[in-house]
Amino acid sequence: MRILRSPVARLIARPWLDFLALGAGRRYFFPVSRLWAMAREAEGSVDHFMEALPDAKLKPRKLRKLSAALDLFEHCRLKASMTEQLWDEYLFGSAEVSLEHLLMAEEMRLDVRTAYNMTRKRFAPFRGLLHTSVKMVATTPEQVVQRFGEQGEHLATLFRLPDSFPAVEVSRRIPVPRGEDYWIRFPSPSAAMADMVYARVHEPPGVTNPPTLIFGHGMCVEFDHYHNLVDEVAGLVEQGIRVVRPEAPWHGRRVLPGHYGGEQLLSTAPTGMFDYLSAQHKEWAVIIDWCRKTSSGPVAVGGVSLGAQTAKSVAMAANDWPKALRPDAVFAVIHCSHIAEAVLDGALSDVWNFSGALRDAGWSRDLARKWLLRLDPMRQACVPPERVVSVTGTHDVVTRQSWAYRQMDYWQVPDENRFSYRRGHFSVPLGMIRDTQPLIRLREILSQC
Repeated sequence: MRILRSPVARLIARPWLDFLALGAGRRYFFPVSRLWAMAREAEGSVDHFMEALPDAKLKPRKLRKLSAALDLFEHCRLKASMTEQLWDEYLFGSAEVSLEHLLMAEEMRLDVRTAYNMTRKRFAPFRGLLHTSVKMVATTPEQVVQRFGEQGEHLATLFRLPDSFPAVEVSRRIPVPRGEDYWIRFPSPSAAMADMVYARVHEPPGVTNPPTLIFGHGMCVEFDHYHNLVDEVAGLVEQGIRVVRPEAPWHGRRVLPGHYGGEQLLSTAPTGMFDYLSAQHKEWAVIIDWCRKTSSGPVAVGGVSLGAQTAKSVAMAANDWPKALRPDAVFAVIHCSHIAEAVLDGALSDVWNFSGALRDAGWSRDLARKWLLRLDPMRQACVPPERVVSVTGTHDVVTRQSWAYRQMDYWQVPDENRFSYRRGHFSVPLGMIRDTQPLIRLREILSQC
């Protein structure tokens, strides 16, 4: 992390990095993640693993290599599961726990979960067995109409907030270099999820009633389950701002069996995207409510990539929410005007073969776009234009800058709140570790709310 704060960072956070990252995603990360998810389903059995690849033939030497990979995977999976249970007991349990044991539990959790995640590399030799890196079970147009109505008239019910919110449970706190960290959790108000929502909270030291940023992560990013991931908003805590980082549906602790983080969102398209975003609306509303109850400071919503799209969608929907649930500012990093642009026209669409999978399920490109545009229809945000901060990259081919500017123009966001860098989708967040002007601008906005 230190190198990203140095002048060398300007050489790293450049478009060449984005070119490499996209190539690595296509040829390595997504294929090995699919195999990794298959290993989870196989529970250590080579036969069960190969059943998911009926056309694949492996020589005895490769089968032995696969068996060793599955053995290691299963060992790391069980270790991660047991450590997570211990962590849960220490952080949320009723028994007294010493600070030393709390710190040890968190360090152990990150150690074993990182090791578990890194077992992906053991499946790299088997990438050639796959035809696709996403397990697609796309819904047909007829199924979508049956569920949501001919013109999407049932979507309002899907996105409607519940009459009451679940109780929010708060964990014990652990000291970190920038203050204190703790977690909140609550049952998801979404019937489609029916699981537990977790969010990590970074609390600044010595600040009474701090302003808060709720910051969503990107697709397939499991920020709370790796050691030393890049944290593009860490500087905000140093500036006295509380940062809440929710774990999105189907990521991290919320991954479904047989999938990797975020895959379910793609594999069940387009209905999965509606389930995902409607759940995010309800879950973020609960978190906004909790933020209001625990601090009198203003609340901003933001995120990177898909997290930014979530934040902007919440800011638009909140026009119809009670006043206390309306955010005070928006902070969007590498974003577009509609999710449909990224999934149909962005560079990752080709990596996932998203358009091809929809076509096989009976979707024309125009029909898919028509429905996906109903996911996040353009409307004004509930916050004034001068309280919106946008961060984009001129070389972003996943969420193109021109797409983001279309919405920023519609919202009439002033130029001084638009930060543009000669970077791409992956190098923009990296560059923010050193180029902190967007964070400073957000702090100024929150200080005036």
